[in-house]
Amino acid sequence: MRVFATLDELVPLVGQDVATSDWVDVTQEMINLFADATGDHQWIHVDPVRAKEGPYGTTIAHGFLTLSLLPRMYATAIKVEQMRMGINYGMNKVRFPAPVPVGSRLRSRIKLLACEEVAGNGLQLTWDMNVEREGEAKPVCIAEFIQRRYR
Repeated sequence: MRVFATLDELVPLVGQDVATSDWVDVTQEMINLFADATGDHQWIHVDPVRAKEGPYGTTIAHGFLTLSLLPRMYATAIKVEQMRMGINYGMNKVRFPAPVPVGSRLRSRIKLLACEEVAGNGLQLTWDMNVEREGEAKPVCIAEFIQRRYR
């Protein structure tokens, strides 16, 4: 984990790789719970028997499950000690270039793309979150993750 005392320490890092998250294990239980939360029970996600005969030979995580892991990954990679609060503000350019088979381990390489002052003594941070699957060259998710953090 990379620790910063203040938000202002992030400003000069625009354009740089800042941190890499911890690994996250993708389990069938996680996939099933996500399916229950979203109502997306497509067989490729929740039916291991049928998925065994499918294109990936096993169940795969929902793309949006992978996307939903970005805040968790960020939290294991970057900490700002002196911060009043933060919110997840949105996403840009989200893509899922490769599947995430059950049992995968994922992590994100995090690059700071932009940092702008916002009202209320805050910064809007745009992060390039490049999620990789252990042992694979092709990323499984690429997204610009926008946060607002307040001093």
